[in-house]
Amino acid sequence: PEPPVPPAPSRCRAEAAMANHLRFVGRTVMVQSGNVEAAYGALNRILSHDGLVDAVRRGRYYEKPCRRRQRLAYEACRRVYNAEMGRKIAFLARSSRQDPWPGC
Repeated sequence: PEPPVPPAPSRCRAEAAMANHLRFVGRTVMVQSGNVEAAYGALNRILSHDGLVDAVRRGRYYEKPCRRRQRLAYEACRRVYNAEMGRKIAFLARSSRQDPWPGC
């Protein structure tokens, strides 16, 4: 008789390690009451917010170094613009209240 083959513990350890990893837990979406469409939408929203969808789409084709620098410069300018615009909108929202400077 042959000795029994023990189960492969490496796969179980790998799954446990992956489940404990923060990025895995952060991108885990639970399916509630069999509603797969809602869970899929939530997962797509999470991945889009993380920028993973754009990175995969960009990685589909080679990006020349010049175009990469242009894209990164544009994204940096867009971040600065959005931050400044958010600051201005917050100021306008604050100044249009009854008491624009509460606590002063």
